Amino acid sequence: MYNIEDDIERILISEKDIKKAVKKMGKAISKDYADKNLMLVAVLKGSVIFMGDLMRAISIPINIDFMSVSSYGGGTKTSGVVKIIKDLDHDLSGKDILIVEDILDSGMTLSYLTKILRQRNVASIKVATLLDKPERRIADITADYTCFTVPDEFVVGYGLDYDQLYRNLPYVGVLKPRVYENKAE
Repeated sequence: MYNIEDDIERILISEKDIKKAVKKMGKAISKDYADKNLMLVAVLKGSVIFMGDLMRAISIPINIDFMSVSSYGGGTKTSGVVKIIKDLDHDLSGKDILIVEDILDSGMTLSYLTKILRQRNVASIKVATLLDKPERRIADITADYTCFTVPDEFVVGYGLDYDQLYRNLPYVGVLKPRVYENKAE
């Protein structure tokens, strides 16, 4: 029987370490936004697990909403073109927006999103990311909250995917190159 864990080269960040880092981030966000009108905006699909854990680690009142965007298709590298697949359902006027993202990689998606959301009469915009991969950065953007900085390797798990698989792993692992090497980019 096939087990998706057979495709993992090694565990990069354990489930235990993720829980500890998310809890720490939640405390920092609770402190920083204590007197604000905080709305978490999750970027689907990759951030859904991180968002669920992070919002439970935040002790102040929050609103949440979701966007779905794409810049990857089925490949391993960004196409450079960001398209909104599902927009937000709520009015952002006067809200303090915290974009919750699974990984800050090239920065193209987050750069585009922050530009679009700033036009919606928000009070402020910041970014919280589970993973930061600065070696791949193209756009001039940094996260305000980061759990982990990772090397330039193809990572999956804890919401991150390759070709819509591996999101359900409870840790972040490095995908074996044989899985994606022979696929079209």
